[in-house]
Amino acid sequence: MKIGIDIGHNCPPDIGARGIRFEDNLTLEVGTKVIEKLKHFGYTVVSCKPDHADSVRDSLAKRCAKANNSNVDIFLSIHFNYFNGNANGTEVYAISDAGKKIAQHLLNEVVNLGFFNRGVKNGSHLFVLRNTSMPSALIECCYVDSARDMQLYDGEEIANAIVKGLTGKIISIAASTIPDEEHNKDTSILRVQESLNRLRITDSHGKPLVEDNKMGTATIAAIEKFQKIVGVLPTGIAGPTTWNALNQVLAKRVLQGTHATGASVRYVQYRVGTTIDGIYGSHTMASVEKFQHQNGLIADGIVGAMTWKLLID
Repeated sequence: MKIGIDIGHNCPPDIGARGIRFEDNLTLEVGTKVIEKLKHFGYTVVSCKPDHADSVRDSLAKRCAKANNSNVDIFLSIHFNYFNGNANGTEVYAISDAGKKIAQHLLNEVVNLGFFNRGVKNGSHLFVLRNTSMPSALIECCYVDSARDMQLYDGEEIANAIVKGLTGKIISIAASTIPDEEHNKDTSILRVQESLNRLRITDSHGKPLVEDNKMGTATIAAIEKFQKIVGVLPTGIAGPTTWNALNQVLAKRVLQGTHATGASVRYVQYRVGTTIDGIYGSHTMASVEKFQHQNGLIADGIVGAMTWKLLID
């Protein structure tokens, strides 16, 4: 089966709602996870989000064209809702009977996570449902301006629920983690060099490392620099503690609010030019917002996928 996944918005001027969280960040997180999980189960997945658009209508039309031209069997557009700060819950839109059946399965799985059930609704007013030729649905996972929903929000769990709603397959613990660097067991010198270059950690002369799998003075200096940034004893030797910090940063977990601490926060602080203390406080948030604004992103202070993309090659 071929499945078209439309990561909502994320294509200026087609941008999402902003509440407690920014819709673009959440749709990107959930949509990316859904795509990877579907691929894990062997499905062919077509990402329908366009890279650029001249208008919102152009953005919507390109999503539909990609689904139609790829002859996907199912099309799902992923969104998050916004209203008045009080509304909450999950709703799914569809038009055809086949689409409504898919919508009901999706709704059942997501509301099992604790979200209020707002039902399956007629989506005849929605461009992407009117203009796709296969069974289609649009899910509003929850409300970005609802404190209740944002407390419940877990991108991993919502992605798992969506995949189960689409396929009936349950994500096991082993399959639930999208492949990333956090548990990478490769501790070779070559990977140290590759990773430090991705993080833009240079040698003592400000130059990128030559990726030659040799522990020379330049590599030692770059390791020491990274260790100082993340608060590890600067020995120039990549031991378990250094590898743990390196893998945490490369995992690119979403950072938001004062609960975030550790190596990833210290690295972000280094990159955005603020005091490196490992605590995501108000000064760090302000510096992140400035960095986002300078790079054409919505300045929401959340280090999500789009911000990480700018920080790590």
